[in-house]
Amino acid sequence: LWAHWLQTGKQGGYDYGVRIVRSSDGGDNWSEPWTPHDDQTPTEHGFVSMMSFEESMGFVWLDGRKFAAAAQDESMAREMTLRYREMGNDGIPGPEILMDGRICDCCQTDAAMTPSGPVVVYRDRTEEEIRDIYITRLVEGDWTDGKAVYQDNWNIGGCPVNGPSVAMAENELYVAWFTGAGEQPRVKVASSSDMGETFGQPIVIDDGNPAGRVAVVGLSDGQALVSWLERTGGDGAEVKMRKVSSAGEMSESVTLTVTTGSRATGFPQLVQGPGESLLVAWTDASEESQRVRVGRVEIEN
Repeated sequence: LWAHWLQTGKQGGYDYGVRIVRSSDGGDNWSEPWTPHDDQTPTEHGFVSMMSFEESMGFVWLDGRKFAAAAQDESMAREMTLRYREMGNDGIPGPEILMDGRICDCCQTDAAMTPSGPVVVYRDRTEEEIRDIYITRLVEGDWTDGKAVYQDNWNIGGCPVNGPSVAMAENELYVAWFTGAGEQPRVKVASSSDMGETFGQPIVIDDGNPAGRVAVVGLSDGQALVSWLERTGGDGAEVKMRKVSSAGEMSESVTLTVTTGSRATGFPQLVQGPGESLLVAWTDASEESQRVRVGRVEIEN
């Protein structure tokens, strides 16, 4: 078992780092916390995704160490980076690897394991402030240069805090994401039959007024279930879900729960449950005291 969390640094605010522990006895005992980034700068480190190998665990995170350098030298750009590191089951870490030197500042990452190896999806950031969803693949021991899943060409001057989700379903890889390109909010899904090397045209799955915050889980029949937050007016919102196929077909949307569109609602999560069921977790921010709620959904054809 592996677990990770964020720990605030001495300076507080944007000074926080990643802490990781592992257990070899089902959670009865845990290792001492380990930090995958060695820079020791008082900057942001977070939005972790994990991927499991036979003899190790891989970790991807957003790393803000370049902000510390830019604070000392105004000629340097304030850029968030994407980094990777493995730790063996024996507790020995591998080297830090820079995956992308300039990405969106605070959109979460996601990872999935394909028959050809792991893939990571994230929101990129170009010099022109285009922030589209990119994918990188581990091929023969090296991470490929990130490339767009689809070129929405969303030009936005700040981070939308709305990252992608990825899942494998039989021989199809699905990526879901939110975009506000052309001042038109949309939730899109694209699939790949070659493990993320290329993608087909995306389909729009929202009901017309999405807030994003997507999640996707693959099914044994090669289709996928995708959830997102749909605004319903005022501060109201619903967690919606559809089934999609690689052929571009999709079911009617269903409402999983009623919630709010505030940032406190967070990002609803989907995981495959026991049998033909799905577990859904979300933050209920409708009351003064926020709570994490969990529901079980039976998957029907």
